[in-house]
Amino acid sequence: MNFKESLIDLRRKLHQHPELSLQEEATAARISEYVGQFNPSQIITQIGGHGIAVCYEYGNEGPAVAIRCELDALPIQEDNPLSYQSKYSGVSHKCGHDGHMSIVAGLSYWLEKQSFKQGRVILLFQPAEETGKGGELVLQDQKFLDLNIDYLFALHNIPGERMHQILVMEKGFSAEVVSFSVILQGQESHAAEPEKGINPAKAISKIIFGLNDLIVADPSRDDFAVLTPVHINMGEKNYGISPANGELHYTIRTWSTAQMEKLKKNIKSNISEVCDSVNLTYAIDWFEYFPAAANNDECNDIIRTAATAAGVKQVERAYPFKFGEDFGWFSGHYKTGMFGLGAGVDTPSLHNKLYDFPDELIDTGMDMFKEIIVKMLQ
Repeated sequence: MNFKESLIDLRRKLHQHPELSLQEEATAARISEYVGQFNPSQIITQIGGHGIAVCYEYGNEGPAVAIRCELDALPIQEDNPLSYQSKYSGVSHKCGHDGHMSIVAGLSYWLEKQSFKQGRVILLFQPAEETGKGGELVLQDQKFLDLNIDYLFALHNIPGERMHQILVMEKGFSAEVVSFSVILQGQESHAAEPEKGINPAKAISKIIFGLNDLIVADPSRDDFAVLTPVHINMGEKNYGISPANGELHYTIRTWSTAQMEKLKKNIKSNISEVCDSVNLTYAIDWFEYFPAAANNDECNDIIRTAATAAGVKQVERAYPFKFGEDFGWFSGHYKTGMFGLGAGVDTPSLHNKLYDFPDELIDTGMDMFKEIIVKMLQ
């Protein structure tokens, strides 16, 4: 088996054995075993959970450049008739993290052969990207902080875009995303006498209509905002009772932290006003936070230069992707750059049960990161 075949084999083994966020122990062990054959200066494990840093040191001077990918899979049942179909019911790699890991692991084969005069390269395999927790956990780990990284780069495959095409974004790579739940508590009564209780149905409908007015659908605007209701629950299937309790869940997204804080303030005000008007008590819980992934200007220029050197077509995208990507945790602390890699116009979308990472992207991803590293260390 040659090197390219070994990378495809690695990708497919990772695909067969997916693990959910913060459960990536076997995935991390498989990665450590693979990169270990290419003699890194150091392999640091258990970063922010099951994270790994694979280090190649070339000299005391020069920058420390990290290339980051993700370890975790999704709680999605795979129905694809693949020869390497997921072996675990209800868990699969439907975001392409198996492919991202293979790209970054493959760099170890190349890095072992390099003779840079300065600098360090760190291959970072991050846990729990899908929940938005992994980047934060890595940043809280002293083992990672001690690496003293200067630059971080990452990619994400993008179905719907031409295969191998590089997408660069001036304003940033992805949206700021957070989810929230509203728990409503009124007063139960007989269904024949709802006026003697406080039923949350009217409040729920008012909240939904009110929050809908906060949507700014135009992604070219700085105050862009998406508010998506994802779950509603009220009472129970008991037709003699007018219920007291209700529950409403949303996921929301903006282009910036400042705009997100303004949106959250407006959401709280809307919910408070509605609930106060009908004497409902309420509690709001915020969770699954993904900071906006910003692109440093210098890093963006390096990505553009790398694409030219790698001989791949690049496209300037006018605004970030609407999805969340917890690479944003690093943007607030380091110079970061993240780019899109076209995964094919007809490839099923990310998180679709029929999605599968195209193996032919491995070479393109590696070529991009090689050129970035050469630009930084030479």
